[in-house]
Amino acid sequence: MSLLSEETEVFEAAPGQRCAVVFLVRRRTPAPGDTGRTAAALGAELDALRAEGWWLSVDRILDGERPDGGEPEEASPGERTEDARAAPCRDVPAGTESTRAAPHRDVPTVYATGFSHDVDYVGMFEAPSPSSALAGTRRLEEAGWSRVFRTAWLLGQREFLPVVGPASRREDEWAFFALWSWNSAWQAATAQQRRAYDEECDVAFASDVRDGAAITGRHRLDGASRWDHIGVWRVPGVAMVDRAMREHARVADFKFTTSRHYIGRRTRLDDALRRK
Repeated sequence: MSLLSEETEVFEAAPGQRCAVVFLVRRRTPAPGDTGRTAAALGAELDALRAEGWWLSVDRILDGERPDGGEPEEASPGERTEDARAAPCRDVPAGTESTRAAPHRDVPTVYATGFSHDVDYVGMFEAPSPSSALAGTRRLEEAGWSRVFRTAWLLGQREFLPVVGPASRREDEWAFFALWSWNSAWQAATAQQRRAYDEECDVAFASDVRDGAAITGRHRLDGASRWDHIGVWRVPGVAMVDRAMREHARVADFKFTTSRHYIGRRTRLDDALRRK
């Protein structure tokens, strides 16, 4: 897959064909007695997808590839996964012990957004390939997803690797979902102008990582969506995102994009399904 923009000091191109499965959902009112059956059926289908190589939480996506291709094993407190990028860019202070918790079993996770957005939950899984992503969403719908959620699905191949710095903490419960498309000014810009823009934005992304954001990299959505990309951050809280947006505005990040942002608090998918 070709890159829409070049690699930077912060972002490195990703190999392979892993594919984001992004969902923006509104709850439906289930039929009496249907909640438990649907939650059980979806749980079984998600277990099957996990066994086929799906990652079912932002935390698992941030862990990245395991050397044996399996689920993360237990590790001692403070131990880093081998593929975690302790210093994802030159501006991240080196020599600082990571506070990121050891990997754990992948629990299907969503983020509650209804307190401030027009959808109740957002989330992102990651499938081994685009064909697996498409087939898996159909299987989830048939297993009962569509009975409890009205969903906008967004599928797209991974473009850049995750960026996880020393300040990131697995216990952080918030996530920031950024969708964007390149506007006409970006389309008209020269390669040199785009490169200068990427370097300016890198300053802001480096600041985000220093401030505790862990970024899932970047996925392309332009194959079947109005959006070109999505990036998801695990963050300490809303205040951190507010500081980040001020810094991104300062470096003129938004001059070349049209964006939509969601922020939500982590919750288990099973809890969201069973909520009254």
